[in-house]
Amino acid sequence: MILPSGTQSQLAGLLPTLLGLTLLILVVVVVLRGYRTPRPYAPAWALLRGILQLAAISLILGGIISSPLWVGVGLVVMFCAAVTTATRRIGMSWGRLAGMAAAMGAGVLLALVIVFATGSIEFSPRYVLAYGGIIIGNAMSIATIAGRRFNEAVGEHWDEVEGWLALGARPRQATRDLARRAIHFAMIPSTDQTKTTGLVTLPGAFVGAIFGGASPLEAGRFQVVVLAGILCAGSVAAVALIHLLAPALQKPAVIAT
Repeated sequence: MILPSGTQSQLAGLLPTLLGLTLLILVVVVVLRGYRTPRPYAPAWALLRGILQLAAISLILGGIISSPLWVGVGLVVMFCAAVTTATRRIGMSWGRLAGMAAAMGAGVLLALVIVFATGSIEFSPRYVLAYGGIIIGNAMSIATIAGRRFNEAVGEHWDEVEGWLALGARPRQATRDLARRAIHFAMIPSTDQTKTTGLVTLPGAFVGAIFGGASPLEAGRFQVVVLAGILCAGSVAAVALIHLLAPALQKPAVIAT
């Protein structure tokens, strides 16, 4: 079967990409195995999963990108997957699942409402999907770090927590400092990314906008709104989640990564 010339050129263009991906992940596996780190193949499997998921979503987006209804469905699916993933990282239970959904939902919704209500970004299905996906993903990461850091800190300082409880402190008071530090720690990656944007790194949203034909000024404006939205959603999600977790009445179980 003879393929159209356009399809042939696309397939030919994939070969260098596949070669580059193979070499990059091979380096990762060799380095991790050489140092005998746990689960050295995990990054390779993560990349393979990411490739398959991106291929599937690319096909799906072609049909829904202009439909408000299907864009909304897509964002709900992303949000549910993010909530489930984040909850598994801190210890799955129905109560924590509901708490994670409430915390992340508050942060993501607030960021989206502010951005699109003020007209910072055009309110259209295309931009809602792109911006919403970025905010959901980063809120998931920040909430996960905050929850895990809090559980680890409470476990490591459980004697101190029990001491405060024995002295009559309320459960939330006994873990107050640990909760605040967990939130601070969770915000560090996003804060550092914001501080170094344009100086050390060129973030994906900025580069993507440039590749899409936007001017550097327009791409920069979009990236700044993205960074501010990430900080907004992440801070609200982290504070809300830790507020729900803070009344620790027993030592948290250690959750494997």
